[in-house]
Amino acid sequence: MSTATATRAPAPTGRAGTGNVLTGTATLVRFNLRRDRVRIPAWLAGITLVQVSAPSTYEGLYPSQADRLNQASVIGDNPAMKAMTGPGHGLDNYSYGAMMSNEYLGFMVIFVALMSVLMVIRHTRAEEETGRAELIRANVVGRYAPMTAALVTVAGANLVLGTLIALGMGSSGVESVDWSGSVVFGAAFTAVGLVFAGIAAVTAQLTQYARAASGMAGALIGVAYALRAIGDVGDSALSWLSPIGWAQASAPYVEDNWWPIGLALAATAALVIAAFTLSGRRDVGAGLRAERTGATTASKALGTPAGFAWRLQRASVVWWTIAMLVAGLAYGSAVDVMEDYADNQVIQDMMENIGGATITESWLSMIIALLAIVCTIFAVIAGLRPRREETSGRAELVLATGLSRIRWVATHVAIGTVGGLALLTAAGMGLGLGAATAMNDDVFFWRVLGATLAYAPALWVTAGLAITVFGVVPRAIGLAWALLGYAIFIVYFGALLQVPDWMQDLSPYTHIPRMPAEEFTASPLVILTVIAAALVATGLLGFRRRDLQAT
Repeated sequence: MSTATATRAPAPTGRAGTGNVLTGTATLVRFNLRRDRVRIPAWLAGITLVQVSAPSTYEGLYPSQADRLNQASVIGDNPAMKAMTGPGHGLDNYSYGAMMSNEYLGFMVIFVALMSVLMVIRHTRAEEETGRAELIRANVVGRYAPMTAALVTVAGANLVLGTLIALGMGSSGVESVDWSGSVVFGAAFTAVGLVFAGIAAVTAQLTQYARAASGMAGALIGVAYALRAIGDVGDSALSWLSPIGWAQASAPYVEDNWWPIGLALAATAALVIAAFTLSGRRDVGAGLRAERTGATTASKALGTPAGFAWRLQRASVVWWTIAMLVAGLAYGSAVDVMEDYADNQVIQDMMENIGGATITESWLSMIIALLAIVCTIFAVIAGLRPRREETSGRAELVLATGLSRIRWVATHVAIGTVGGLALLTAAGMGLGLGAATAMNDDVFFWRVLGATLAYAPALWVTAGLAITVFGVVPRAIGLAWALLGYAIFIVYFGALLQVPDWMQDLSPYTHIPRMPAEEFTASPLVILTVIAAALVATGLLGFRRRDLQAT
């Protein structure tokens, strides 16, 4: 069964006159909500729970005003910390509310932007690429109804998210996290989500491929974060070119400014108008940007399974590698401030659970674990690329040739595992270089790089589990992300919440020696590598024996 007929939308009622370009919008909104009945609640629950739990966590980490003022001095005096947090509102009297405004808002809205971008592209450009949009428009549907329905769906999700954040923060009962600031805080989340929904609507008009549209919008999220960071460090106007900078300029719990929220709404309106204007200047399924003319003959490598798989995923490998190198450099450049936390008893206790001779070593081991998990996200996405090819119907065409199923999947698995190792190398080099420069000690580079590469077996186990799910129970593909989500929880909150050892042992990342805080031991790495190989083999054999599934 082709992808075009795999998902059927209900036929909208009504008559589509020449003047009614929005006919069927309400029906398509209901259809979008039906399709995203799991995705939207998952996004909202994940973002809300992480953010709402933050005030009480900080109340335990920084119990006294002296602790908070010490943290304020670290942010105010160190450019690297200011780049990662923000301009520093309310540092003179650093309350818990000010900490949320400075240390959480600019980071958490990145996930809101990602949610908006992925949802808009899913309901616009991806529908055109698969051919479903053309079938829907064959019904009584106005020209602008599909994009309007997508924007209404995403706007509704952002409004609900902002409301949940405001209610959760306001009812936390933490000192200085008041209701007026919580409303501004939630509105900032909604505003950033709406701006990037508009950006995604524009990028969806420029190219005929969903991946390219998502990539452009995702790159603009990175640009917005970079502009905000550079502007805050240099006290320049660059921050005002970033929607993330607008959110932080609202300064919840400190100044409660509403006008930056209004600026974001005005930008959203301009972007939406631009998206509709551009949409009217192209055909369904086409993009405004002319596609490059390909070579007259393909390279020999492109005619092989490995070469073709690399062609499909090389852009992702390159951009992920650059991103991990930059992230490593950013965290490494801030390593010298960790000794300023030596007097904070709560942080000392948390770092003691990690181990290490110094608080700097403990902190580095925790950051390395976090970067390794981010690298694993790529490995899982790359390893699951065959599932996308299967549901789109392209796998059936490829496998109709003499290519074996195992060889086809194995090429993508190789890109996921080897590419994941390349990302770990980039992250380790960036973190090591930043730490060596900040501490003026070249030894840090090699110690950090080795500690980062030690996480490769844990990355392979997680990717191997994803391949097993794909090969054995492809309809339950969400299970492929379960282990990764659990690992993130353990790394972030395991020591802080004193999670029992047996629960921590369920994550492969807890079995990796947390260097440089701990000594290197090879046996866990060997065992995890064997487990990863067994999981990959199970997935490959399972895929060979099962039928192809379009959905």
